[in-house]
Amino acid sequence: MRAVVVGGGIGGLAAAVGLRRVGWDVTVLEKAPEITGVGAGISLWPNAQRCLDVLGVQAPLQEQRDGGLRDKRGRRITGWDAAAFTRNHGLPLAAIHRRDLIDALARALPRETIKTGAEVTEVRDDGFVRYTGGKLHADLVVAADGINSQIRKGPKPVYSGSTAFRGVAHRPGTPLSTSWDRGAEIGVLPLAGGDVYWWISYVVRAGERPADVKAYLEQHFGDWHDPIPALIDATPAADILHHDLYYLGTPLPTYVRGRIALLGDAAHAMPPFLGQGGCQALEDAVVLAHAASTEDTTDNALRKYDQERRPRSQKVARDSVRAGKIGPQLTNPVATTLRKALLRMTPAEATARIGAGISGRQPPGLPRPVPPRTP
Repeated sequence: MRAVVVGGGIGGLAAAVGLRRVGWDVTVLEKAPEITGVGAGISLWPNAQRCLDVLGVQAPLQEQRDGGLRDKRGRRITGWDAAAFTRNHGLPLAAIHRRDLIDALARALPRETIKTGAEVTEVRDDGFVRYTGGKLHADLVVAADGINSQIRKGPKPVYSGSTAFRGVAHRPGTPLSTSWDRGAEIGVLPLAGGDVYWWISYVVRAGERPADVKAYLEQHFGDWHDPIPALIDATPAADILHHDLYYLGTPLPTYVRGRIALLGDAAHAMPPFLGQGGCQALEDAVVLAHAASTEDTTDNALRKYDQERRPRSQKVARDSVRAGKIGPQLTNPVATTLRKALLRMTPAEATARIGAGISGRQPPGLPRPVPPRTP
């Protein structure tokens, strides 16, 4: 059985690893000239870590220690207990540089599996794929080509209301933190090796692009508490990523079409306010590989994949939108004051339970690869 995966990001590579693990012949088509971890850091919740374990992929995860939610002056709003998180979620919260995660997934595949510089120009429902350099006929096409997928048909992404700045600075010893102000969130996640991933979400009109990103961030966030100004200052301007945050506002009625399976952001792009975008893509990959290995036909496998993944991932997407609206996207001064007061009364143990219903998911196991038949 042959699968073609369109897109060499987290979801696409994970799907390729999973399908190969259960005995499929897989080709990954990536239009970029090389496989790279475009982006900064990513949080990996326990549900995603379990998926990596099922896939047999080892990556340099950084376990997160105690932290909490603060206001822009650094005053504590509520605490976050790492031990309580582990008790409630089954594993610690972890973070990784996106580049390191991409590298770990790519290393789990034979080099010849991945074709770079291969832009897909045509995909048919019967599994025919044309790309720059050739054409393939597949039993399964995995559309993992991102939020602006050319394979997906249907609704276009909509603006979430927030833009995002992201970067990585080398600041050993910097602790985990999340800070809120009206219409803004700044997160700080320690990575392996003393690097620190920081991100900012900020409520602005879509399309605003500062001519000088460092000056813009200094103007709007230079008076926030330490170490936020220092992290921004330590990140070269050329390495600061700036993207408006879009998501699929209209849920898709199905994730499959013919022999095509939509996966990751192509299927359920969501805003990042629950840290589940990449995690849900990893879940997609494992469930698809499991269905492909246990169902008797590709049609049945795709039907099972859609039945299992669409309700869950679309609920997570809705919850992510809701989390943004009552969290970092809230701008009303009365509402933000009330929210702060309520959060200050929330025990750290209760805070550590947030998201456990999502991160507690156990992925299906994958059979070992089918050995090649000898003549």
